[in-house]
Amino acid sequence: MEPIGYWLNRTDQALTASMDALLADFGLTRLAWQVLNVVENDPRATDTTVLTTLAAGADAEQLASAVASVLAGGWVTRPRPGHLALTDDGRARLAEAALRVDAFRELSARGITREEYVTAVTVLERMTRNLTEPRAGSAARP
Repeated sequence: MEPIGYWLNRTDQALTASMDALLADFGLTRLAWQVLNVVENDPRATDTTVLTTLAAGADAEQLASAVASVLAGGWVTRPRPGHLALTDDGRARLAEAALRVDAFRELSARGITREEYVTAVTVLERMTRNLTEPRAGSAARP
């Protein structure tokens, strides 16, 4: 059996490649889709909000490129400097793209029970916390 890191990397690569292909008809990538979701979920979204929220999955340059892409595509606008808001057209197209993403999520979870999914996410979350949060009685990491 391959170690968990192997499967984490392979899963992330598969998710990205599949979502990029799925969203190509909309002129989006997985990362651009994630940017749109941050903006949709936070009516006061800023570039900093996007960078902070999505930092675990992309670097600042990749995120800036994704923001530029959704701005150029008319999905979002800048109501004031540094702020982002969905356009009416962007909101409508996002809802249309969401239908495909929902079908994609069903496909990716095929054969996985809700309980298995919750267990997998819980285990990954716990592993992340084990490696990133200071432990009682240990010195803080530099």
